[in-house]
Amino acid sequence: MQQEKLVIHTLGPQGTNCELAATTWFKELNIEGKVVLHPTLEIAAQEIKDSKHDLLLGCAVYPDLHKLVFENLINFKLVDSFIMPTIDMVFASRGQDQLETYATHPAPASLVKDLSPVYANSNAAAASACASGQADACITTLSAMQSHGLTMIKNFGPVPMCFTVHSSHQFTLPKQNS
Repeated sequence: MQQEKLVIHTLGPQGTNCELAATTWFKELNIEGKVVLHPTLEIAAQEIKDSKHDLLLGCAVYPDLHKLVFENLINFKLVDSFIMPTIDMVFASRGQDQLETYATHPAPASLVKDLSPVYANSNAAAASACASGQADACITTLSAMQSHGLTMIKNFGPVPMCFTVHSSHQFTLPKQNS
């Protein structure tokens, strides 16, 4: 009988640091698996209750990670954590001179001090909001900036970041492939 592939549910859309961390986790442990992206970690967390093959991957600086953990103590547990550099974090715009607002996930919002924030669910979503004109600029990842054709204002570089992996209480981490 073939074992089901592991599925990591994490923050989307495509191009988030969480997506990169999930694929890196599978690669580092030499485990086959699939990454499913969600608009928020709260939505992603709903997928792992009572599952033996679904995991949640979060970022330690996610503003409400503590709520996810403590509000779900009966539903899931922390099974792993690791530190990985993020994709370069950048401040970018559509190329205009006048900037009043910037789209950002709440976590890196403090990187910009003198503009009004427009909050997004992820760094990748912030790039999308900027590209569509919902904000003048954004804090995002280098890859999201490039995929949306934005112009870099400042590169903050990669940030060493802790990522957490959570599972249901029924889950047991499989043996690594050789």
